[in-house]
Amino acid sequence: MIYEGKAITVKEIEGGIAQLDFDLQGESVNKFNRLTIEELGAAAEALKSQKNLKGLVVTSSKDSFIVGADITEFTELFAGSEEDLVANNLKANEVFNAIEDLPFPTVTAINGIALGGGFEMCLATDYRVMAPKAKVGLPEVKLGIFPGFGGTVRLSRLVGVDNAVEWIAGGTENRADAALKTGAVDAVVGADKLVEAAVAIIKQCNEGKLDHMARREEKKGKIKLNAMESMMAFEISKAFVAGKAGKNYPAPVEAIKTMQKHAGMTRDKAIEVEAKGFAKMAKTNVAACLVGLFLNDQALKKKASAWEKEASDVNLAAVLGAGIMGGGVAFQSALKGTPIIMKDINQDGIKLGLNEAKKLLSKRVAKGKMDAGQMGDVLNAITPTLNYGDFKNVDLVVEAVVENPKVKDAVLRETEDAVREDTILTSNTSTISINLLAKNLKRPENFCGMHFFNPVHMMPLVEVIRGEKTSDRAIATTVAYAKAMGKTPIVVNDCPGFLVNRVLFPYFGGFAALVRDGADFQKIDKVMEKFGWPMGPAYLLDVVGMDTAKHANEVMAEGFPERMKADFKSAIDVMFENSRYGQKNDKGFYKYEEDKKGKPKKVVDEETYKLIEPVVDGSKDFDEEEIIARMMIPLCLETVRCLEDNIVEDPADADMGLIYGIGFPPFRGGALRYIDDMGVDKFVELADKYADLGPLYAPTEKLREMAKTGKKFFG
Repeated sequence: MIYEGKAITVKEIEGGIAQLDFDLQGESVNKFNRLTIEELGAAAEALKSQKNLKGLVVTSSKDSFIVGADITEFTELFAGSEEDLVANNLKANEVFNAIEDLPFPTVTAINGIALGGGFEMCLATDYRVMAPKAKVGLPEVKLGIFPGFGGTVRLSRLVGVDNAVEWIAGGTENRADAALKTGAVDAVVGADKLVEAAVAIIKQCNEGKLDHMARREEKKGKIKLNAMESMMAFEISKAFVAGKAGKNYPAPVEAIKTMQKHAGMTRDKAIEVEAKGFAKMAKTNVAACLVGLFLNDQALKKKASAWEKEASDVNLAAVLGAGIMGGGVAFQSALKGTPIIMKDINQDGIKLGLNEAKKLLSKRVAKGKMDAGQMGDVLNAITPTLNYGDFKNVDLVVEAVVENPKVKDAVLRETEDAVREDTILTSNTSTISINLLAKNLKRPENFCGMHFFNPVHMMPLVEVIRGEKTSDRAIATTVAYAKAMGKTPIVVNDCPGFLVNRVLFPYFGGFAALVRDGADFQKIDKVMEKFGWPMGPAYLLDVVGMDTAKHANEVMAEGFPERMKADFKSAIDVMFENSRYGQKNDKGFYKYEEDKKGKPKKVVDEETYKLIEPVVDGSKDFDEEEIIARMMIPLCLETVRCLEDNIVEDPADADMGLIYGIGFPPFRGGALRYIDDMGVDKFVELADKYADLGPLYAPTEKLREMAKTGKKFFG
């Protein structure tokens, strides 16, 4: 044994060739934490001091190679000064440089996922061989940073500027065929042949058939472009990426600027430039929010995994109501491997549901994500029916009929009589109280809410809603089924609108009042989209559907009359009264026409202004800050109330629900982190400035207390 640690071992395997193996003890995956980097440095020293070594193969004993840096260490690390961050990166880079400078050829055998620091480790060796199912990439921009262990330096010299920009600025995970094509890896071989292939490359180097030193010098040298070529490559890339990433995500463009700065430098100087750029990005609020988001997501996954242990198996599911929503649920369940019965009361409904599934599957076939045979298998896993014939075999039912308590009550009771005593019943309701729907059920302990968001195949969130009598088994089984469908489940307690809609409707309330007071709805949309929302509130209402919004708003007004019952007729009411339901009938706040791809494209409609004129108090030009404040305060305060009312367990659940459920700007981290970043005291002060707008703008007593004591939602 040449070296033995808790994350790395090094031993001689054959004919003077050593194997450095990553196998982090006590963890299911390898990651670059402080311990692993220290041990890699010690292993490099041990290798350097060996007299008769002829080569090194780098491997992993885990299913993945190395998934990246240990992100749990980022929060503490990024809290340091920029100087400390630069020093820290340069120290880590000494370790990667030591591997790169070993006095014999080196090859990495990539058996699984190698991302971020994991792929930077691969880049430090002379050659790379990769298994067909492995993936490589540098996705750091997704955390608001860019590679800091030499990735921008080595990759740009290895695969060229264009490819490096695409991989680094795009944050892509790349399959073996793409990696081989760009030259990021040298060979793709079966997973069981990786070490053999790596050893063969080392032997070829020692026999003089391959020049590993020339390869090494190329990686450590300058980028091979003249001044004009370099300027063209980088300037075009910057303009394109800036347009795509937008100003709220600075890391992709900064990564390109960093590569441009070090293009004419050799390795050590280039790495200093990278370290400075990395530190600059790590100190941004965007990085803090995106790292926080990643950690919140991990916490959510942990909770879901804990629930899974208590879950009953779902081998067969059923969905009631075969419309667009029911078809979407059936598609997602069957696609992810759980067969499902799709029941409706008439053949037209069944047709609609099956057509929805077929449409979604055809798109996958067209994109090459599956073949016709696989499409057939998924469709065969959906059993359409008009009766309860096979329901005795069903483990979990999703009721997805119209959003009407009487209809839902009748369907749920009927279904309860048709299923086994241990079958879990769930309701895909967006606003109706689970306690209300449970009232007439014989087994309310087997019932909970399972709120999918539209379109089902695209939206990651599922709210699992616990009623007063819901059992842990019902919650656990529903969470496990949502996970099996590829969704992110959040468990919330029952109240009108649950978490997401309860928070969204005060935001719409802020919008309605702004329009009433003379703001132009188009300007509000532009300001909120610039703020980071995927669409402005008027556009979002058109997408949701004015009839759906009107119904949900009535439920919310009944549940929270003191805040959510409007004392004025709004532009939303006018749209509804004039049957302007939005995209579903091609007119709402905007008109909708089909674009070249057959998708609805919004067009300004002057008719809207004439219709809303009677409910608008003149015209007033609000500045951006006031529009943002009037829109965001009600949303943030309702999120605070959901936390205080125990609708959600913790701030992470609340923020993730808004990001996954309504597209809250990820780079802002969520509503509660947004309050933290502003400062709780400053936020309360801002809310008080708008106190005359009513209870939607009134901070809670607990929030005032937090403002006084300097407390935050996130540590």
